[in-house]
Amino acid sequence: MSEVISKSNTAPKVGFVSLGCAKALTDSELILTQLSAEGYQTSKTFQGADLVIVNTCGFIDDAVKESLDTIGEALAENGKVIVTGCLGAKSAQGGGNLVKQMHPSVLAVTGPQATQEVMDAVHAHLPKPHDPFIDLVPNAFGIAGIKLTPRHYAYIKISEGCNHRCTFCIIPSMRGDLVSRPIGDVLNEARALFEGGVKELLVISQDTSAYGVDVKYRTGFWDGKPIKTRMLELVQALGEMASPYGAWVRLHYVYPYPSVDEVIPLMATGLVLPYLDVPLQHSHPDVLKRMKRPASGEKNLERIQNWREACPDIVVRSTFIAGFPGETEEEFSHLLDFMREAKIDRAGCFAYSPVQGAVANDIPGMLPIELREERRARFMAVAEAVSAAKLQQRIGATMQVLVDSAPAMGKKGAVGRSYADAPEIDGLVKLLPPEKISKTLKVGEFTKARIVGTQGHDLVAQPF
Repeated sequence: MSEVISKSNTAPKVGFVSLGCAKALTDSELILTQLSAEGYQTSKTFQGADLVIVNTCGFIDDAVKESLDTIGEALAENGKVIVTGCLGAKSAQGGGNLVKQMHPSVLAVTGPQATQEVMDAVHAHLPKPHDPFIDLVPNAFGIAGIKLTPRHYAYIKISEGCNHRCTFCIIPSMRGDLVSRPIGDVLNEARALFEGGVKELLVISQDTSAYGVDVKYRTGFWDGKPIKTRMLELVQALGEMASPYGAWVRLHYVYPYPSVDEVIPLMATGLVLPYLDVPLQHSHPDVLKRMKRPASGEKNLERIQNWREACPDIVVRSTFIAGFPGETEEEFSHLLDFMREAKIDRAGCFAYSPVQGAVANDIPGMLPIELREERRARFMAVAEAVSAAKLQQRIGATMQVLVDSAPAMGKKGAVGRSYADAPEIDGLVKLLPPEKISKTLKVGEFTKARIVGTQGHDLVAQPF
């Protein structure tokens, strides 16, 4: 293969598939940045690539199946496949690597956060074409590298791993304990993204609230100034940095610790978006105890109410698990009552899925899958009713909308998102054709719009 490359004087091509969560996506971005820096090209098809990298997810059974199926498809269509990501760290029953057991012909298997190991495998099977220090990286955001998201929004990962040992989760066994990135590195990457045109920065990690715990909130430096490695200082710095660009800062994976209360005033003043993605998982204290989750349901309800008093515009999104082992009908009813009282703006729900290696599998009282799915459906009916009522309250309001799609410059309408909508997981704002002939809508730009109706999970708005 390398002889063909040198004779045709074309750069080697690597196919790439990124599965799973936004944290896996940032791992993919690091790998793609390094590939591009070394002169590799990416291929849109398996057949057109010299080899394929599959970044996998191994969290729940459906994700494992999707990852294994994608690896099989890449092997069938290409034959040369490198596997990385969470599934790569997973053991098979009886020992040995699960991916190697299911697909023994893959070239190499690594776990998550393994950019160098992946590059070593690529170099072994597809030699790099040139010196990475000579050629510039096209389509990159400077030191922030290449992004797989549209150019107007980007994820920024502030830490890896997690110190919690939730009984339903195996992420710490795959990604390890919390390791916070140096605050100066995070802020330098953020600045490069804003300078490159990013209008929405989405802060992600396994536990955003715990940022800096592992280094005891030590003082770092950025632009020659001391700054604490802590969530509050980081969010404030990001908000101040975003302001001159008119950009949004959105917080994800925020555990409801008391320290989060300090961030709410920054939302009330508009420095960062009044939006919190808080993975609550349940409301009943006994279920939360079996899950080994921090904080009780009562404290969570009180905290959310306090947030809303301090910042009435705040939007809370969350995820929940229905049918956790041992969950009684009374405990589940408690969760439904919590949803109605807490009025969670955006909620997702999973029926409990046994994950190999999770402690929860050994908790007595595993519920039949039919009951788990039935409870998930009942939960979503309540969640959707709460969300629909919230959306109705927005009719008549004027909102700032970030345009994600605008065919024909928006002359026939466009699609965007408000501060209440994170990409891909929340609703949309469907923009009607502008009333003014001179009005155009461009992807990556903001427009003011008046909310005129709702459509399922989405808003309908008239731009002006």
